[in-house]
Amino acid sequence: MFGSSAALANPAATAAPRVSILLDDYALPFPAEPMITQGTTMVPFRAIAEALGIEVTWNQAHQEITATSKRQENAPKVVLTVGSRQAKVNGQSVNLSVAPMTQKGHTLIPLSFFSQQFGAGVGWDQKTRTVSITSPRSDMYTLGFYALSSFDERAMLPELDAAAFGWSRIDKEGNFTISGAEYRWPQAAGSITPESIVQNAADQGTLPYLMVYSSDSSGELTKNLEDPALQEQTVNSIVDTAVQKGFKGINLDLEGLGWSGDKAKAKSDYNAFVKKLSAKAKANGLKVGVVLHPLNSAYTGYDYAALGKLADELIIMAYEYEGGKKPEPLNKVDEAIRLALKETSKDKLVLGISLDSENAKSVNAKIGLAKRYDLKGIALWRLGIIGQEAWQAMHEAIEFKG
Repeated sequence: MFGSSAALANPAATAAPRVSILLDDYALPFPAEPMITQGTTMVPFRAIAEALGIEVTWNQAHQEITATSKRQENAPKVVLTVGSRQAKVNGQSVNLSVAPMTQKGHTLIPLSFFSQQFGAGVGWDQKTRTVSITSPRSDMYTLGFYALSSFDERAMLPELDAAAFGWSRIDKEGNFTISGAEYRWPQAAGSITPESIVQNAADQGTLPYLMVYSSDSSGELTKNLEDPALQEQTVNSIVDTAVQKGFKGINLDLEGLGWSGDKAKAKSDYNAFVKKLSAKAKANGLKVGVVLHPLNSAYTGYDYAALGKLADELIIMAYEYEGGKKPEPLNKVDEAIRLALKETSKDKLVLGISLDSENAKSVNAKIGLAKRYDLKGIALWRLGIIGQEAWQAMHEAIEFKG
């Protein structure tokens, strides 16, 4: 909160009828109501600034707000003064349509000025009195899953920061394997081999992870976690395979824990497994990522707080809330992020986005939530089903590596 507690008198301002604001197609809550004055939409500055990664400082003595974006290169430095229609942008004076004002201790500024300076798109729906803000393109960590017929979209790999190759699993007997069903080491395609794809990704600056998949549908994961000797063998086999095959990290996608049974024990057992694997992986120079069910799912056998300390990143599978064949409900994805942030830091969290669920019209709303909470980045399930239309749409929201 910043600004003086006494609101400036402004008889032309009105808070009714209410103005709603969407950021990347999802409601942005405000500590004070937006208002329209002299035909200009005024919004609480700190709320919208923080959602777009803009750093804000308040000078009480001079009643000044200073703001600059931490997500954009060459972002302007903007200085606003309560009660003044003169702003400073990189030291140059700029006229405002309406002076910044305070309302119940919150500073309101003209939305149009904000969008012009920080590159956000703004639309207005007169019928619903809704302002729609589109966040500017920003640099963001991106991980793509390469598994199950991803070969046709391998050209996307150079644009990603990391790729998790789903070529191994824990089988129904609880053993690690690269020759099981579905998640297995693929055959070469002419002169292109799995090894060459991994090496090319690394050469192009895309960090390759070996993804290890398992569900607990037949109790195979529980069996592994409860057998110390099998667990030790599994850890050694995973790390050895990753090193021998040229990977730079290990991505654990071990699903299904906590549906039933002793959920506390499932958490404890999995923590112990990840601790062992992480220690051995890091001793071999490998990063570790852990894919997790969201905390608002039915699978509760995952300890985000402990795992966040052991792994380099946690990927939230914030999807399949309604069967996985239509865009995921934004309120559920939002809730999954907020619950995770109570357990671990934002710089460890990667928002998983399934292109089984999303499309070109919906995917950027999910990316927008990752931006809003300043998460480490996003993870895309998966190459092979993204499609050019959705891929192009994502380029409007993200500055990809390539």
